[in-house]
Amino acid sequence: MLKNRRSRLDPLFEELSLDAVLVTDIRNIRYLCGFSGSEGALLISSATAWFLCDSRYTAQAAAEVQGAEVRECVLRLETLHALSVENGLKRIGFEAAHTSVSAFRKISGALSGIELVELGPVFDDIRICKDPLEIELLSAVATLASQSLTSILPLVKPGVRESDIALELEFEMRRRGADGRAFDFIVASGVRGAMPHGRASDKLIQSGELVTIDFGALKDAYHSDETVTIACGEPGGREREIYAIVKEAHDLAILQVRPGLTCRDLDAVARDYIREHGYGDYFGHGLGHGVGLEIHEMPTLSPRSEAVLKEGMVITIEPGIYIPGFGGVRIEDTLVVTGDGYRILTSADKHLLIL
Repeated sequence: MLKNRRSRLDPLFEELSLDAVLVTDIRNIRYLCGFSGSEGALLISSATAWFLCDSRYTAQAAAEVQGAEVRECVLRLETLHALSVENGLKRIGFEAAHTSVSAFRKISGALSGIELVELGPVFDDIRICKDPLEIELLSAVATLASQSLTSILPLVKPGVRESDIALELEFEMRRRGADGRAFDFIVASGVRGAMPHGRASDKLIQSGELVTIDFGALKDAYHSDETVTIACGEPGGREREIYAIVKEAHDLAILQVRPGLTCRDLDAVARDYIREHGYGDYFGHGLGHGVGLEIHEMPTLSPRSEAVLKEGMVITIEPGIYIPGFGGVRIEDTLVVTGDGYRILTSADKHLLIL
């Protein structure tokens, strides 16, 4: 599987006349060779590959790294230079988006006589469609998170702090085997629901309020992402109205998911529906995004996106309405694009729950 992933780099060697590619972003390293540590470098030529690490990670790398020779080094850049000279590597591509100016200066200084070639969004393109193993991992972590949320829902009641809900949800995920949370959970009740990124606060949930919970688990380096909005007690008429609009926009968008559809057009399905019902000014963010080794990956689903859906993409659908001074609703599922449509990975109930 990892060999197949690295083969996606093969066209670069000819297109850019590269002798090797230097990978330093830890997520891309894990994707290409399986190393799960926090630091290292992967040098890939058309013929072979080397993983460079210091003594802290030698044993771990020996157990995890696939398809690359593990080299323990004290001074990584010196080892990198020696490998380049020994193997006649004169043009090396590097991840410009993940290399700071100071890091680039150090690398270029150490690799004298070697031309460094900036790579564009190569790894975004390589990772944008998930392979079967990734889809299996994403499905498993999504199920874990959904079941965790369902388990702690009885705790959502008047007088409970938003932050306590977030804490209990994280504990439940870890009890079920998660390595951690995918991001800082959003728990936004009442008027705080108008904040799309309203992280859990010390606010006490009140009877009759809507509560938006945006949550995700992290396991085996892969993330889940899901949002529910529930009612803590009987909601008012306007709360029911905006919930129904967001739910229908969410459902209509999901039904349109298929290979060949542009992300811009998919965004328009939900956005137009919300606009037609008078709330277009209250849906300001994009419809969704990719999910994988990062919580936000390509593609982006927005009015400006030129991306086209392809089989294997894992995306979120998350329309919302946010009314300052009143509150808001967001409903989100994560799904994989299949050959003829989609499969939803998240499973928490998206009907209006009244607790």
